[in-house]
Amino acid sequence: MSAVGHYLEEGGIPTASISLVREHSEVMRPPRALWVPFMLGRPLGAPDDAAFQHQVLRAALALFDAEQGPVLQDFAHDAPATQAAADEQDGAACPVNFARPRQAATSGSALAAALADEIDELRPWHDLTVRRRGGSSVGLSGLTPAQAGAFLCAFAANQTPDNFRPEQPLGQSLKQVCDDLRAYYEEAAAAQPGGLGPTQVQDWFYLQTVAGQVLVAARGLGLTHADRSVGAMAEKVLIPRAILAILNSATPSSP
Repeated sequence: MSAVGHYLEEGGIPTASISLVREHSEVMRPPRALWVPFMLGRPLGAPDDAAFQHQVLRAALALFDAEQGPVLQDFAHDAPATQAAADEQDGAACPVNFARPRQAATSGSALAAALADEIDELRPWHDLTVRRRGGSSVGLSGLTPAQAGAFLCAFAANQTPDNFRPEQPLGQSLKQVCDDLRAYYEEAAAAQPGGLGPTQVQDWFYLQTVAGQVLVAARGLGLTHADRSVGAMAEKVLIPRAILAILNSATPSSP
């Protein structure tokens, strides 16, 4: 959206946008942007809360009052709790344990084998979602879920896999693989009975699956990768801020 904003402004059309990833807007420097601290997919915050959504929209429109740009302003309020979120906190959850407990920290071939098993276990659930929806959002990278897992495991093992699209930066390929794998897991979760909410699915993927363990390990190693595009992706987009906050709070402090 930042690029679209620049394009429209060049044509004389003023624009204001809502940003869910502040780091993107810092780099793209759109003419006017309001960063909101909401989960991905909810740019207006809480669903079915018209008053709060209007508050977000008014804050975005107020950016037109700025005398000059680019403007990147932070929205000061978190999204209010909803009944769906309350249900999640009350313990509404999927009654089926659709993935084995996450493996203890490991590396190399053992971790790759654990991830391959997990991907295979989720395949029937993912296939069910594809049949119900008539399609899948998996496929951005062009790799199968198993191939995407192997690619990601290479990063987690401090190895650099071959770039399957050499015409684009390796960091972009890494992001596409992560997006595909996360979509595969989320679509598998969607087929489960119990109606998992988006926060539950996000926490499950990053905190309870082997895939999440691999992704966290890949991010840690990617931060110091020789390829700057890998470091940028690792730092800014591979793990949501909310998950990083949970992981950091669980890490013992140094004496």
